[in-house]
Formats: sequence, C-alpha cells, structure tokens
Amino acid sequence: MSRWKKIIVGTLVLVNCLVGGATIYAVQVTKDASQMVDNIRQTVKRNSSRGDANKPNIDNAEPFSILLLGVDTGDLGRDEQGRSDSMMVVTVNPQQKKSTIVSLGRDTLTKIVGYGTNDKLNHAYAFGGEGMAMDTIENLLDIPIDHYVTINMRGLKDLIDAVGGIEVDNQYDFELDGIEVAKGKQTLDGETGLAYARMRYQDPEGDVGRQKRQREVVTKILNKAMSINGVSNYRKILKAVEKNMKTDLSWDDMLDIGTDYLPAFKKIDQKQLDGESQLIDEIYYQILGTNELLKIQNTLKKQLNLPTADTLPNLSDADSYNLFYDDSDGTSTSDSQASTGYDDTNTYDQQGTYDPGTANDYGNAYNTEDTTAYDPNQQQYDNGYNQQPPAEDYLQPATGYGY
Repeated sequence: MSRWKKIIVGTLVLVNCLVGGATIYAVQVTKDASQMVDNIRQTVKRNSSRGDANKPNIDNAEPFSILLLGVDTGDLGRDEQGRSDSMMVVTVNPQQKKSTIVSLGRDTLTKIVGYGTNDKLNHAYAFGGEGMAMDTIENLLDIPIDHYVTINMRGLKDLIDAVGGIEVDNQYDFELDGIEVAKGKQTLDGETGLAYARMRYQDPEGDVGRQKRQREVVTKILNKAMSINGVSNYRKILKAVEKNMKTDLSWDDMLDIGTDYLPAFKKIDQKQLDGESQLIDEIYYQILGTNELLKIQNTLKKQLNLPTADTLPNLSDADSYNLFYDDSDGTSTSDSQASTGYDDTNTYDQQGTYDPGTANDYGNAYNTEDTTAYDPNQQQYDNGYNQQPPAEDYLQPATGYGY
C-alpha cells in the first residue's frame, strides 16, 4: 500500500479503538468521544442508485463499503478544498471474516460523475467533494459506496504529538524541508515523525522504504494510544482526530464497527488497481485495462454478497469506450480516439447536488515532497478546485449499476 494508505486505515482503526477504550475508561471520556464523533460527522448529498433505504445495516453486522480519502488541503497554507491525494475502497464482511482494500490511482482516467467530463479520478473530490468522489468511484467500480472517511494529511503529525511522541530506530541520517532526523534510536515528535514517514529520496528502497516507515509510525501511534491513561490524554487524541478527520459514520456505527466487525479486520486482502500511463495532450493519465478492472469489480462484489459480472457494464457506450484498453493483448479499446475522446459531455450515470466543501483549519504541515505533480500541466487545475458546476449541469442518471 502506497502513499498514506496505511495512515488512513490506521486512523480509522484508531478512532474505533479510542471509542471502545473510552467507553470502558470513564463516563466523561465517553461523552467527549461521542461529542467528537458528532463534530466530525458530515453527511453528503448524493443520488446513488442504491439509496439510503437500501444501505447495509451496520447494527446487524451486514457487509458494507467505505471510501477512504487522504486530501492535500493544508499544503503550504492552502485552505481550498484540494484534491484527494490518496483513495481507497474498503469492503468489510464480518460473515466472511475478511476485508478487502483496493487502492486507486489518482491519475486514473474516468468519468467524473455529475460534472459532465472525463478527467483524473482525484479531481472528483476537487470538483464536488466527498459526494462526487463517492459517485464517481461507485460508477467506476460498479459497486455501492456506502460511507466515507476523509483525513487531512497533517493528521499524522497531530496524532504523534497527542500520544507524546513515538520511539523509532532510524536507519539513515536525512534532512527533509529543513527538518533533520539523525540515525539511531530516538523519540520523534509530530514534526520529525511526519518527516520520518514522508522521506523517500534519501532511502535506498525509495517509496518501498517510505511505506515501511509509514506502517511503523501508524502501528506505534496505535500501540501508544492504547497504553495511555488519564482523561486529559484521551482528550488530546480525540482532539487530534476531530481536527483532521470527517466522516458520515455515526457514533453508533463506530461502536458497532469496533465490536461486531472486528473479525473482518483480522484478514485484510490488499489490492492495487493500476493502469498504463499515457500522455494525452501533454498530461499523463493512467488508463485502466478492461480485464483488470473487471477482476477488481468482481472481487469487491463477492465481498458485498453481490452478483458478479462477465463483462464491464456499459462498455459498449461510446463514452466509456475511450476510457479503457484491452489488457488481454495490451492494446487500447480505441487507440484512434484516445487523444480526442476526453471532452465528451454526454449523459453520465448520476445526478445530484454536491456540497462544494468548506475550508478547514488544517494548517501548513503538508510538505511538498508528496505533492509533486505527476505531469507538467497539473497546476492548471488549481484555480478551479472550489468551482461547483451549476445545477443545470447535473445531467439525468442512466439506468443504474449492476447491483
């Protein structure tokens, strides 16, 4: 799992652990935890074909899916909505005692549902917040997306400080954005711990080494949090979570996940949905293969007890035809149209009014190493992140998904 994926999953587990631990520890802490969940809870406007009435009942331990978003708001003082820099879909099935995590590439070319264009997947959040991101990924994977969790990237720093620092055995002397971390055993605070988790170029293993350190940091935060005593210490951790995270999960949902769903988290199957890199109009995109996408779709459907499919839904649709390549022989489904097929404004699969999102007080801690654009023209999107399409641009929904 790459680039903050473990951090997001770890934070989700941390919240559930804290809720359970707080309930046992003291009535006052329980009250604080409940208030924290109320403060971070934010529902989104959607028009999912599944509908709220058909959502899985977490109270009955039914399988569900959740979209985890790591957002780049807070980068060098930015306070606009930003992009979803990390995206994962998690399916949780307590009956199967298994969870599946599928990581999605931010440069994946796909329909931006509700915006009337094809673009990079991470721009769905920029254009329409969590609602548009959920609908877009729901359309791409052909499964319902039931819930979401969004974490700001500075959350790791705040959590490290909240638990009083973490002890590591650093293998390399390095410097990142003016922060020096010496080799050897030491206790890292939030600032140095964030640098430790983000350093990549000075590690001989590159991104693989960074992923290992991220997993180490998250594990140590969890262990430290569970060993903390005292209402005041719990409050620090709850405040760090409250400051950097939002979700549509309720207090009761979190309590149920922290108890009834624990067996499902003991076996986690991790997958990456990758595509082929293509340069289109001087911008790099990841183009998904039809076979690989279908395989991922069916894996997730099995986890959610949904029927599988033999072909991608609506692949014959001219709009979808340009988005994929045939990975059975390595050729695009439409090489001749690949450079011109991305300005289509035909009817998309969802309609709805999406929340543009509000600016959050996330601070300046997100460093530039992890926000380097993949293509030279990435900055052209920056000025449009908070622009919400007018209501008339939301088009009529298609016939719906295959579930």
